[in-house]
Amino acid sequence: MSVRKIVISGVLIVIGLPLVLALIFAASAFVLNQTNGSLVSSGQKREYLLHVPPNYDRARPTPLVISIHGAALWPAAQMKTSQWNKVADEQGFIVVYPSGTGFPRIFPMEGAALTADVKFISDLIDTLEAGYNIDTTRIYADGFSNGGGMAFALSCTLSDRVAAVGMVAGAQLLPWSWCTDSRPVPMIAFHGTADPIVPYDGGTTWKSPTRAPFPSVRKWVANWAGRNRCGAEAVESTVAAHVSRLEYAKCADDATVVLYTVGGGGHSWPGGRPIAEWWVGPTSQEVDATGLMWAFFRAHPLAKR
Repeated sequence: MSVRKIVISGVLIVIGLPLVLALIFAASAFVLNQTNGSLVSSGQKREYLLHVPPNYDRARPTPLVISIHGAALWPAAQMKTSQWNKVADEQGFIVVYPSGTGFPRIFPMEGAALTADVKFISDLIDTLEAGYNIDTTRIYADGFSNGGGMAFALSCTLSDRVAAVGMVAGAQLLPWSWCTDSRPVPMIAFHGTADPIVPYDGGTTWKSPTRAPFPSVRKWVANWAGRNRCGAEAVESTVAAHVSRLEYAKCADDATVVLYTVGGGGHSWPGGRPIAEWWVGPTSQEVDATGLMWAFFRAHPLAKR
C-alpha cells in the first residue's frame, strides 16, 4: 500500500466518525481552505496563504517563516493554530503557509511526490524573493505533525536556503540515511508525552497507521544532535510545571538542537489554538511554542553566502 493510501486511510480513522460527519468535515475543509496565492511548480498549480505584516518596509531585508500544516489540515488551519501572524506583526517578518496536495491535503513522505513538494517550497521561496525584500540569511521552516516531517525533509534538501527548522508533534517517518545534506541545521522541537497520534516513546497507534513505527522522540532528537556534531552531553532543565527543555550545545556551526517535552501534552501546538481534545489530547498553555520558536530562529541565521 502506498504512503498516500496509508495516510488517507489514517485520516479516515482520525476522523473516526460516521460517514455523514466525515462529509461534514470534508465540506468544512473545502470552505475553510482559503489561500491567497498560487504558482506552478513541477507542472502543477500549488497554493499558499501569505501574511505580510503591516509594518513591512521594502527598503529593509525581511525574514521569512514557512509554516507547514499537518495531514488533513490546510494553510488557514495552520495559521490559526500556530498564531504565527501575531508574532509576525509584532516582530516584523513575513510568514507563508504552503498547501499540501490531494484530498485530504498532505505532504507525502516518499518518492516523486516528496521531490515535488521540496521543489514547490524552493519555487515558493523564489516567488517571494522576487516580490518582497526577503533576508536570504533568515529563511526558516516549521511544521505541525506531517508538516514537521516536511520541515525535516527541507533541512535535508534545502539546507543552503533554510537557516533553521522547528517542529511540533513532528511525524518523522523518513530514515536518517535519506538525509544527505552536510550542513548542520539548527532545530527546535516540541512534543507531548501523551501524544496519541505520534507517540513520544515511539511505536504506532491505531490513530496513525504507518508502514514503520515512529521513532522515540528523544532518540530522534539525539540523532539530530549527532548530525550537527554537538557535544555528547545534553543539558536538561525545567521551564514550567509540566515542561522540560533538553539542549544539545557545542554543535558545529553553532547549530543547537533543542527539545521541549510537554508532560501530559497531546498532539497539539503548545500555546496555540486548541484542536479537538477528544481526539488529539490536551493543548498545553504553559509555554508558547511559536514565541520560543521565533526566538530560536532569530538566534540562528544562515551564514552569508
